[in-house]
Amino acid sequence: MSSSGPAGESRLQAFLWWVPVIVWAGVIFFMSTKNFGTSFTNNLLAQILALVHLTVSRHTFGLLAHVFRKLGHLTEYSIFAVFLYHALGDDHRSVWNPRKALACILLATLYSLTDEFHQRFVPGRGPSIVDCGIDGIGATLGMVIVYFAGEGPAQTGEQAEVPAGGNNSSPS
Repeated sequence: MSSSGPAGESRLQAFLWWVPVIVWAGVIFFMSTKNFGTSFTNNLLAQILALVHLTVSRHTFGLLAHVFRKLGHLTEYSIFAVFLYHALGDDHRSVWNPRKALACILLATLYSLTDEFHQRFVPGRGPSIVDCGIDGIGATLGMVIVYFAGEGPAQTGEQAEVPAGGNNSSPS
């Protein structure tokens, strides 16, 4: 006998929606270790530039490395928020729900604060409130992606009662 949740999901199915969230939170945590500091970014960027046969000045390289790191934050938290949106399921996981989107942005940003706090204790790393802001923007970007990739807003009331191809105006 399995207990069913939203849309008749079993507990196992509901839990499986949380697996990507938990795994991605772990990836974010791991990326905040000393292994993925500035030297890692610099080495990776140097390899990418060598691969495409580009040479840049020291100043330009520093600027590119900084932008590369900040885009990493944006990307990590966009993905995290999308995973959260689907894990915070209801009977229509891909239908736009602004309250659920706001909750995802807030949860992702709160996780970002804990991640920055964690970095305070990592040698060679440090906390940054600016990074938390970038993470929050990333989470918001993730919700924009959900909005445009999903089924649009849920219909309620009269809108849901209108037959396909019909209109809800009264006959003249």
